[in-house]
Amino acid sequence: MLRFDACSPPLAVLATALCLATPAHAQSGDPIKIGVIAEVQAIAGAATPGGAQIAADEINAKGGVLGRRIEIVTYDDHSSSADAVRAFQRAANEDKVSAVIASYISEVVLALEPWAARLKLPLITPGAASNEITKAIHNDYEKNKYTFHGYLTSAAQAQLVCDAAKDLLADQLKFKSAAIMSEDAAWTKPLDIGYEACLPKAGLNVLEHIRFSPDTTDFTPIFNNIEAKKPDVIVTGISHVGVQPTVQWKNQQVPVPMFGISAQAFSPTFWSDTNGAAEGIPSLAVATSEVAVTPKTKPFASAFKAKFGMPPAYTGYTGYDDVYIIAEAIQRAGSTNPDKMVAEMEKTNYEGTIGRIAFYGKDDEFTHGLKSGPGFITGLVFQWQNGKQVTVWPQAIAEGKLKFPDFVKLSQ
Repeated sequence: MLRFDACSPPLAVLATALCLATPAHAQSGDPIKIGVIAEVQAIAGAATPGGAQIAADEINAKGGVLGRRIEIVTYDDHSSSADAVRAFQRAANEDKVSAVIASYISEVVLALEPWAARLKLPLITPGAASNEITKAIHNDYEKNKYTFHGYLTSAAQAQLVCDAAKDLLADQLKFKSAAIMSEDAAWTKPLDIGYEACLPKAGLNVLEHIRFSPDTTDFTPIFNNIEAKKPDVIVTGISHVGVQPTVQWKNQQVPVPMFGISAQAFSPTFWSDTNGAAEGIPSLAVATSEVAVTPKTKPFASAFKAKFGMPPAYTGYTGYDDVYIIAEAIQRAGSTNPDKMVAEMEKTNYEGTIGRIAFYGKDDEFTHGLKSGPGFITGLVFQWQNGKQVTVWPQAIAEGKLKFPDFVKLSQ
């Protein structure tokens, strides 16, 4: 995972702004507190409370919820499950929050899920992907119904990558084979299962499958192994390992293009973090600052940049949407009673920044997971081109075409 100095200009601005209260219309009663547990030393982590605060400011400016102001209470979990659990306990028992938005790390959310059940405190993740989160809800609904999956599951992401790969790689570029390269993490286990199943259906025969430690620093032997198999594309599942695979791909002049998911590429600083090695790196995402996924996407991105000096990472969009989901559920329930909130969150039908948001039901395989596909969250693929995130799929919102650096050979 990328680490950023809290005193660097972007994060310093973000941290300072998060501490400032925004005036609102007069509201009565105690505030409704929403806890945000995040990795605030990382760009993606810091974006979560940033997006949440913008949503709270907007809601408060319109009178709040049930005549009460929304207050965002932020906790730094230092990318640690143990720290996150302690923060969750404090949020529930001391700060008396009504709901928690927590973490883009699957291992952290899986550690919090039993505590959401035990303390009966609604929990929604803005970025963790592991199918195990929704599986626990499906397997024991009455116990785990307090957890909601506010980001695409790994299974949904795998299918969207395959849909894009069929259109862009198999149909347009006539690619016929792939190598899977994923970090060994909770979120990539179901992702890779999904890749293994759907890539052949998309027309890409899987020639190699490599899972590497997120602590890997030298990708030379991995790339050498993949290159020897001569696949047409490397399909990735990358997040916590940071920029190293991208930098070495460029420095080693690996002739095989990369495609799939590179969560670090979501960061608005990815180009500078890699010194331009990001050129040609694509990734599945739910939103970018330049594309109107919905009418709310670009206005939110502009507001975030105006407040914090840079575009939002993906958890900024979802953190923003999650506050509205919680607030609307409280408004409909007329209460912060957790069981009433859960019942209303299950009825969510909200046009957010990333698409129309609704959750799968009690009897669905991915209980409380985001519905994906036409009419809901469809995702997009962007590619770093000349220092910018350019959307290349789907065609309806594409800003440009997929293209790779000169060292990449488009047929192996």
